[in-house]
Amino acid sequence: MKDNKKQIWQAVKFTLFSASAGVIQVGSFALLEIFIKDYWIPYLISLVFSILWNFTLNRRYTFKSAANVPVAMAKVFGFYLVFTPLSTYLGNTVEGYGVNDFIILIVTMLANFVLEFLFCKLVVYRGKEDTLKN
Repeated sequence: MKDNKKQIWQAVKFTLFSASAGVIQVGSFALLEIFIKDYWIPYLISLVFSILWNFTLNRRYTFKSAANVPVAMAKVFGFYLVFTPLSTYLGNTVEGYGVNDFIILIVTMLANFVLEFLFCKLVVYRGKEDTLKN
C-alpha cells in the first residue's frame, strides 16, 4: 500500500512539473511564433527549454535520483533523438493540412508527457530512485 501511495505521489509531481514545463513551452512557442512563422523552429526551441526545466525538476524532486547527471541526461537525449524528429515531422505535416499550430502543440505535448514519464521511470532512473541525499 505504501508503495502505491509513493507511485501516485510520484505521478502527481511529474504531472505538476510537466505542467510547469508545458507553460514554459507554450509561452516560449507563442513568443517565438510572433517572429518565426514556420512551425518547426519555434517548436524545437520551446521544446529544448521545456526539456531542460522538466529534467532538472523531475530528477531532483520526483525521482530523487543521484544518478550520474550526464548519463541520465544522455538517456533523455536519446529519447528525444527519436521523439523530436518524429513529432516535428508529424507536426509540420499536419500543419500543412491546415490544423492550428496550438492544437498540434497540445497533442504533441500530451504524447510527450506520457512517453517521457514511462521512459524516465523504466529506463533513466530505474533502480536509481530515492538515492539523492539532501
